[in-house]
Amino acid sequence: MLGGGTNTLFSDAGFDGLVIKAANRLLTIDGNRVIAEAGAISALIARRTAEAGLAGFTWAISLPGTIGGAVRGNAGCFGGEMSDSVLSVDVLRGDEVVTLTRDELHFAYRHSVLKEVGNEDVILRVTLELPTGDRELLVRELDATLASRKATQSLYAASAGCMFKNVEFTSADEISRLIELLSVPEQFMTAKRIPAGWIIDQLGLKGLRVGQASVSNEHGNFILNLGGATADEIATLIDEIKRRVLAATDVVLEPEVSLL
Repeated sequence: MLGGGTNTLFSDAGFDGLVIKAANRLLTIDGNRVIAEAGAISALIARRTAEAGLAGFTWAISLPGTIGGAVRGNAGCFGGEMSDSVLSVDVLRGDEVVTLTRDELHFAYRHSVLKEVGNEDVILRVTLELPTGDRELLVRELDATLASRKATQSLYAASAGCMFKNVEFTSADEISRLIELLSVPEQFMTAKRIPAGWIIDQLGLKGLRVGQASVSNEHGNFILNLGGATADEIATLIDEIKRRVLAATDVVLEPEVSLL
């Protein structure tokens, strides 16, 4: 099952199987509840809800792909994530439709139960619950988020979005070598989460290149296809980044992008 295809890298050898792409895009807004079919585009939902005076989802205006994929991976950016707004999800399980509550989805950082190995539930529709807000302020938030994205991300070349998950830790001991090597900002230590792009940047890996695949010069967590890059080149660059970060800091970067 494929949503928008974002956060996904297929092998050059192809995929030996059937790919079904979600294209069910119905979106309805009823008071504070938003019902979106799995194939609905996340950014469109962000704009429609803001225009309806519903708050809490403007961050998703810069989110590529579909709402089904966003829920599966608990997508997030600009301080928000799907777990903040999801009320329930209807899935196809075998030959019956089952409704999963927010608690049953077991959301975690870039994770849900739907992403676990062996889970074959197919997302059909998502119900969001959003608070009421000021329509004009919310529309301005959309514009500000888009402007921030354009200023910090390489929109001139293709990519699969953020390549690595940010580094989470429970104590300084877990990242002691990183702290010894780099001056980690206090806000990262307080949040116990360090952006992978910041680490890549601090280690001077922006611009690192394998063939036509390159680490973005604007955002260290983006690998760009400069034109004709193969999946193998991208995978090789991923491994090289992981190797250099591990050698320097003892930190193991985990890909956010699914490699198929």
